Amino acid sequence: MTRSPRYSAVAIALHWAIAFGLLFMIWLGWNMDGKESWFQFHKSVGITILILTVARIVWRLMNPPPTAPTDLKPWENKASHAVHIGFYALMVIMPLTGWLTVSISYDFDIPTVIFGLVSWPDIPGVGFLSNEIGYGIISNIHSKLAYVLFALLALHVAGALKHEFGPEEGVLKRMLPGLFGKTGKPAPPPHGFLVAFGAAIAVFAVIAFVPKLFSAPAGPQANGGGAPEASDTSLQPNWTVDYDQSSIVFTFTHDGQTYEGSFGDWNADIEFYEDDLATSEVLVTVNTGSAETPKKLYNDSLKSAEWFGVSSFPEATVHLSGFEKTADGYTAEATVAIKENEVTVPFNFTLDEEGGATVMTGNTSLERKPLDLGQKSDASAAYVSEAVNIDVRVTASPDG
Repeated sequence: MTRSPRYSAVAIALHWAIAFGLLFMIWLGWNMDGKESWFQFHKSVGITILILTVARIVWRLMNPPPTAPTDLKPWENKASHAVHIGFYALMVIMPLTGWLTVSISYDFDIPTVIFGLVSWPDIPGVGFLSNEIGYGIISNIHSKLAYVLFALLALHVAGALKHEFGPEEGVLKRMLPGLFGKTGKPAPPPHGFLVAFGAAIAVFAVIAFVPKLFSAPAGPQANGGGAPEASDTSLQPNWTVDYDQSSIVFTFTHDGQTYEGSFGDWNADIEFYEDDLATSEVLVTVNTGSAETPKKLYNDSLKSAEWFGVSSFPEATVHLSGFEKTADGYTAEATVAIKENEVTVPFNFTLDEEGGATVMTGNTSLERKPLDLGQKSDASAAYVSEAVNIDVRVTASPDG
């Protein structure tokens, strides 16, 4: 007896991977409120489904599925075909509407980082939807598609069970070979694996990496070639900084966990006289795009408009003046300018001699709200601490 052919191994693997991925994505969506890591995982799963769907569509075009059982009634054949079209449409529309939803969010701005590794851009040209009405419509469509999926799933399962336990030829064995009976090999032999998955990888690469090739640079280099000139031309530096032995470190808490980051690119013009503090002055220029933390999500967030706004404000400045001697060392007034905001805070520091150079170790604390940092998505400091501690170490030698 001739056995009906089964689906190819690739088609079977993609079928179940996408099916379980969709169900898991819906479960995450219903349970991720207040859980930032789950939200990121939900987005990562959704984009993965979208990319796998590209592979599945190309594979299906190159490897037609087994023909429907010959004993199906015409209306059953049409219904089965319609359900399959619905599934393919949902595999594309659900991730796309989710991607569109995060692209037009108007009251928070959290970048998408796929599985914490790859930055994923927003959909371009959809700014006109970034308002309460537009966001509400798209997010509502995205969430309600889950119920459409469940309706199609019910029809799909009901049809499969009807054929399995009715007088017609069973179909479950085609997608679960060996579990519900034996089948013949796929006919014709499957082909096009590299084409299908190459297309999926190409789509992923074009979306994830090509926009970066055309994006504006984060800003000029602050040290080591191309240093920006100080805005205060009256300042006459008399110290040379060893940037390899110097650092600007910031410490903050997010969701109860403490994290540390640093700026990798900055320049300091130092005019400092221990015996003439009144005329001492320091100007530090920081490339805000050089901020690095242990998590790529944080790095991308810091570059966004609601944090440093790197594309519009590539530099922040710190101006130190009003130096005074204290019992523990020194203090100065630090005027910090980030974006279009400016605050003045005390900066306490000490000076020590190490290996023939002078080491300045200092610290201060900045509040996010006066500097308009993260006020769109976390103005109440529910997730990110309001206070950010700054620790500075500068190794320098006097000129001459």
